[in-house]
Amino acid sequence: MKDFTDLALEKAKQLGATYADIRILTQHQESVRTKNGNVESMGSSVSKGFGVRVLHDGAWGFASSSDLNETQVRGVTAEAVSIAKASATVKRARDVELSAVDPVVSKWESKFRIDPFSVKAEDKIGLLLEADSLVRRNKQVRVASGSMWCLREDKLFASTEGSYIEQVKTEVGAGIEATATDGRELQRRSYPNSAGGDCAAAGYEFVLGMGLADHAETIASEAVELLSARQCPGTETDLILDGSQLGLQIHESCGHPIELDRVFGQEASYAGTSFLTTEKQGTFRYGSEIVNIVADATIPGGLGSFAYDDEGVPAQRTVIVDDGMFKNYLSSRETAFELGQESSGAMRADGWNRTPIIRMTNINLEPGDWTLDEMIKDTKQGIYMETNKSWSIDDRRLNFQFGTEVAYEIKDGSIGAMLKNPNYTGLTHEFWRSCDAVGNKDEWRLWGLANCGKGEPGQVAHVGHGAAPARFRNVKVGVGRWT
Repeated sequence: MKDFTDLALEKAKQLGATYADIRILTQHQESVRTKNGNVESMGSSVSKGFGVRVLHDGAWGFASSSDLNETQVRGVTAEAVSIAKASATVKRARDVELSAVDPVVSKWESKFRIDPFSVKAEDKIGLLLEADSLVRRNKQVRVASGSMWCLREDKLFASTEGSYIEQVKTEVGAGIEATATDGRELQRRSYPNSAGGDCAAAGYEFVLGMGLADHAETIASEAVELLSARQCPGTETDLILDGSQLGLQIHESCGHPIELDRVFGQEASYAGTSFLTTEKQGTFRYGSEIVNIVADATIPGGLGSFAYDDEGVPAQRTVIVDDGMFKNYLSSRETAFELGQESSGAMRADGWNRTPIIRMTNINLEPGDWTLDEMIKDTKQGIYMETNKSWSIDDRRLNFQFGTEVAYEIKDGSIGAMLKNPNYTGLTHEFWRSCDAVGNKDEWRLWGLANCGKGEPGQVAHVGHGAAPARFRNVKVGVGRWT
């Protein structure tokens, strides 16, 4: 492969590029879905190709191909330079400049115990169908479904600055759902999370560790119980969120606003902007004093973990919110330079035919000192919510509304009746400033999210969010209307 990378980089320099990099990528994915005792779908795909990115006359150019040979490498590189020249004719007043990064030659591979691609298809199907059968024992459950997937990404990055980096990452995910009906409405419960379950940079041992079959009958009974549960009341009360819901809250109201390209308006036409404008860095109270948030691409097993991003910048642990104060952004070499800083290593592309953009890594709420039981016992009146069902947030990531699958009353320090159709709303900074309890390290868990959309053309990122249950005071809940 080094012959190809050398050829591309030399060609780019010959054509006048001041900087160039090339990514050669192979992605192998397998998936299976089951529904009501049958295999609904099963697939396997392999995607191979390369992309060349160049700077010429202060502007970017990018081109790619699925055909890796000398002729294509020369042609794609020339096309990237041609695009950069065209872009330079309409560039902003200032040329693109990049923050410094040390060149590196390195190899890295994520760890796993059981290679998911070595597990027989019938074993994967059998695991899902066992859980499916247990869900359907409850006759009020009309739909039992399950899914499982694995991905291996083999990536090579090389740049004119001297970096040559090889990375191999293996990911897996799985989950089950139960949907019940009484003829008037539908209710759903998911395990271990909604939207396909949970996922990680790991092997098949991660799927086995979920114990899907062990939780199948529980989610079935809870889906049925929701049908006759009382509607979540519209009120202002104390709110405790489980870790999985808090993970999505972090994603939408903490992860996206700190993407520096959004702050600069570069994503405004599709993904929106951010209320965290640059004058707020270091001065804005984002949350209460117990709110500490980090962007950490170094955690083993994190879906947003790696050794180097797609600009060759090392993975980092960046403090985002420190004792409630906003400190840092997710950045690229280009955007970091505009602030006189170094890149936080957040540039990633979802394939060989996409240029890298700023993406979340693992955006984590650091553990506190509480257990969930202690939070509940310390709450005179409130609501506890689990498992995301819906979400909505404005293009500045400021006004939000989230719905969960299930909730429970809290009265005088004890869990009470189940509530259906729960939701809550707020303003991002007011919400995080109201946080007065965060679960400890024993309650903390790193969740995977494999469907974060951004960019034009669209890209889907795999990211992670570490969280434990947390409590928020005086939150508006039950704000929706149902008939």
